[in-house]
Amino acid sequence: MSEPASASRPAWWTRLTALLPVGRGAEAGEGRRPRSRHAIVPSATVTGGALVAVVAIMTFLAGITIGSVAAVRSVASEWTTDIARETTIQVKPGGGLDVEAALAKAVSVARATPGIVEARALDAGETARLLEPWLGTGLDVSSLPVPRLVVVKLAPDAGPQAADALRAALAEQVPSASFDDHRQWTQRLSSTARAVVTIGLAVLGLVGIATVLCVVFATRAAVDAARSIVEVLHFVGARDSFIAAEFQHHFLAVGLKGGALGGGAAMAVFFLASTVPHWIGAGTPADTLLGAMTLDLRGYGGILGAAVLVALVTAVTSRITVYRTLRGIG
Repeated sequence: MSEPASASRPAWWTRLTALLPVGRGAEAGEGRRPRSRHAIVPSATVTGGALVAVVAIMTFLAGITIGSVAAVRSVASEWTTDIARETTIQVKPGGGLDVEAALAKAVSVARATPGIVEARALDAGETARLLEPWLGTGLDVSSLPVPRLVVVKLAPDAGPQAADALRAALAEQVPSASFDDHRQWTQRLSSTARAVVTIGLAVLGLVGIATVLCVVFATRAAVDAARSIVEVLHFVGARDSFIAAEFQHHFLAVGLKGGALGGGAAMAVFFLASTVPHWIGAGTPADTLLGAMTLDLRGYGGILGAAVLVALVTAVTSRITVYRTLRGIG
């Protein structure tokens, strides 16, 4: 008794016939009904396992970069706003100057300047507390040539002209006073924020290039693994769009899985960094030189967008790579 013909058929033929629609009762003119389809790209391959890890790592790096840039920009913006709204006037003692009178005059000049909402002179006790980290407690400020300060707050809508007008009025009426609007510090903070954004964009670009290259190599490996099936499908008339769509669906699933893992891990890092210190009573979350590094909803949205973008890049790159590979086969 002879063996059935299907026993001598190669494995690729079995997978191929599972992909192609087969009619039941074709002689009777009944409509075709496709069998259950099996993926051209095997899911349990290196392209389905290792690539998920690679995409997850790339998404995690992209998410950390986006979150860090967003946090630094937020902190720098808050610092710049605070520094720009609060300035100081210094009155330096010496030459028989009546410091208290000079302070009172500087306060009155500041209050009379348009754009100034508040001006207050620090008393001797407040000045001594400012110097405690360097000179210790119990300091007698009156016995030292320590400059006295006037804290000036500008209106939220006050422009540079308000600071220029106050500086000119002080130079005319209180020559011993000097005005510091912290313009140098705001410029440095703005420059730092711009540098961080530039570096972050460069890192994101490198992560994107690395992801594309990994997907290209993985797609070529997947095409080579299923080359016999792809060639037969190609030669029997299957359109390139059908074959490319099979690979695209596979790599889109890989990209979504890796993006979800990497993006979720990045979100978890920022969430834990902002909440764990409160739970253990360690003070402010992720406290740095610039302040507490927390992430708002826009930052989390940026990480989520990066995860989705990585998945789309993975799918589109695989489709383009398959098209180019099929041209070589043809």
